[in-house]
Amino acid sequence: MKYNIHSDIKKSETLPATFYKDIAVFEATKEKVFLNSWQWIGDEDVVPFPQSVHPFVLLDGYLTEPMVLTKNKENEINCLTNVCTHRGNLVALNPGKSRKLTCFYHGRRFNLNGEFEHMPEFEQTEDFPRPCDNLHKFPLKKWGKFLFAGLNPSFDFQQVIDKMNERVGFLPLEEFTLDTSLSKEYLVHANWALYCDNYLEGFHVPFVHPDLNAVLDYGSYKTEVYAYCNLQIGYTDDATDVFNLPDGHIDSGKNVAAYYYWVFPNMMFNFYPWGLSVNIVKPLDLNRTKVSFISYVYDPTKLNQGAAGDIDKVQREDEFVVEHVQKGVQSSFYKAGRFSPTREQGVHHFHSLLAQFLND
Repeated sequence: MKYNIHSDIKKSETLPATFYKDIAVFEATKEKVFLNSWQWIGDEDVVPFPQSVHPFVLLDGYLTEPMVLTKNKENEINCLTNVCTHRGNLVALNPGKSRKLTCFYHGRRFNLNGEFEHMPEFEQTEDFPRPCDNLHKFPLKKWGKFLFAGLNPSFDFQQVIDKMNERVGFLPLEEFTLDTSLSKEYLVHANWALYCDNYLEGFHVPFVHPDLNAVLDYGSYKTEVYAYCNLQIGYTDDATDVFNLPDGHIDSGKNVAAYYYWVFPNMMFNFYPWGLSVNIVKPLDLNRTKVSFISYVYDPTKLNQGAAGDIDKVQREDEFVVEHVQKGVQSSFYKAGRFSPTREQGVHHFHSLLAQFLND
């Protein structure tokens, strides 16, 4: 199916309801969207020392891609497939110190850059080793301490980093500290894209989030659209719970309570005066989504104030409305909707990118 999202939001319709309820579309999205974009894979603290390894599974239950982060003795970080090039066994099973990657099945050995080194009983094998006997190395981008991997990316993630740095580059991201006590996961009984749709507009804030609406100045709420990310800026009339912006900052003189960055297709980076809430939207199946909230604290004295006063309550309110939209789009009589040109630029951007990737 081809999707047509008009470039003029005033004329455009949303994605059709079939997008959210067709299992074939869900599977096509895996191949054409997620495998051709970038994913947040944590921070460099998971490989804290030279000769460290950290195995993980990317989007388990959807992509289910076994990967491993390594830090070699030169302190270089690599993101590699965690699948042995001999018979497909997992290579690294546990995080920790390791000088080499050695498959426990038949002893094939790689260095921490993923290069093949040794294999028993292969002396008579012709044309061996070949480049395909190395572990596949994924493109890796670093932003502060945060790491992003591209599976088969169709765009350069640096342009996303550059856009985010225009406003939050003054923050010392390397000093942000993971706080697992504030990090949570939520199971949402809805299609993953409906959750993103909801995130990408402040239109619903006065109706769904009364407490948040009391903090934010809805009238000045702003959305900016870039190539593969967009930004919602939450302003407030209260000058206490806002960023201390440096001289010359693009928003200098404004009371900014929050910067909400969305990165295609499923990542959110919510910056508050206290730090950062990373939200990763993880499809599980057509009608179920796991949303991970990962908190990095910079200034703990500002926690639970302003636009981030009760993140859990806001999430529960979003979950409630998204699950009801999930029920609504199952209707035989709902086909598609229209966009508010003043309030739904982010949703229009998301749908345009999905159409672009799925139509290629």
